[in-house]
Amino acid sequence: MTIVKPKIDLDLEQQRRLRRLVAQAPWVLRITELKDKPAPVLVVKERITDDNEIRVSKKGTLRDRGLLYGQSLRTCLPIIRLIVTGVCDEAGVPLDLQRFFGNGRIGFRGNLPLNVEAGAKLSLIFKLQERVSYFDRVELIAWRVERFTMEEAVYWLTRATQFGKSANRWALAGMRLMLGGQPGDTEVGEMLERLRR
Repeated sequence: MTIVKPKIDLDLEQQRRLRRLVAQAPWVLRITELKDKPAPVLVVKERITDDNEIRVSKKGTLRDRGLLYGQSLRTCLPIIRLIVTGVCDEAGVPLDLQRFFGNGRIGFRGNLPLNVEAGAKLSLIFKLQERVSYFDRVELIAWRVERFTMEEAVYWLTRATQFGKSANRWALAGMRLMLGGQPGDTEVGEMLERLRR
């Protein structure tokens, strides 16, 4: 008599594992479709409690911290893949989230858990690219933010989000200039080539 072992669907098991982690993650990356934006749309969300304190818990709500779509998404995709590569579970096991961001189409729709570093970096990139129409500058900003430490990313994100509407707008404009140069600057391409290596 042969014993038949039940087959384990590794993809299904990975999805269950990710769902559990999303419920507790301090940041979540939602890959979705919105009716007024070209698909897919990436929305980065931060878990916040009612008293506005950041908290790693099932409790609290997810608040949108930025979105990315269209040509900006295609431009930043290699950097996004690199940032989410470092996301691990509580035991330090990599989640391999980069596999959801293929070179061509992004077929996955759903939520992915992020750690504080990845969430802060993606939020900062998503916010800084909003008013930039020159895509080499968008890519340059993304590469430079990717090189931030966790502390630097969180620091600069708070400078751009927590000081009132006008102060936040000024901070974002200054960071765009600091990280991405001026529009039409010929040095942007040269710096971008150095960072891509």
